Amino acid sequence: MAEIQEGSLLFTFDAATSASKYDDWSFYRNQFQNACFRNNKAVDILCKSDRVTWLIEIKDYRQHARTKSVDLADEIAIKVRDSLAGILAAKTQANDSEEKDFARKLVLSKQFRVVCHIEQPAKSSRLRPRAIEPDDLKDTLRRLIKAIDPHPIVMDKDTSGPTVPWNVSRRNP
Repeated sequence: MAEIQEGSLLFTFDAATSASKYDDWSFYRNQFQNACFRNNKAVDILCKSDRVTWLIEIKDYRQHARTKSVDLADEIAIKVRDSLAGILAAKTQANDSEEKDFARKLVLSKQFRVVCHIEQPAKSSRLRPRAIEPDDLKDTLRRLIKAIDPHPIVMDKDTSGPTVPWNVSRRNP
């Protein structure tokens, strides 16, 4: 069972699922990030379960509000695009054999799924509604990445929704 910590969130993957923190790959950091178009972006986690590759982007706004000027859906779509290009390149060009092998497995998937795991402050009011409305984010993502995943998932650790091959819990960073 693989575990990956991102900030204060711990992702625990099913035993049959392979997972890796893509933005920590040496291929991404040393070969791809500043190649081609410069400043390529990366999703946080890649995982392979059965015949599905999951691209997971994690956003935790419980302690710090979003300050970037770019729309969140646009940011995620760019990360998905760049990550897919990076996986394809890593399949043949990665210097690390484990990263190369994992990229090969990911590319052979029958389906690619995109998940935005977003945590927001618990308190919400009329004066301070949620900073990011999950349904709006999902609709915008659906339009932007429909050729990759026509049904992206926007969730948090308490959301009951589509079955994903992992659980999320809080853990101190």
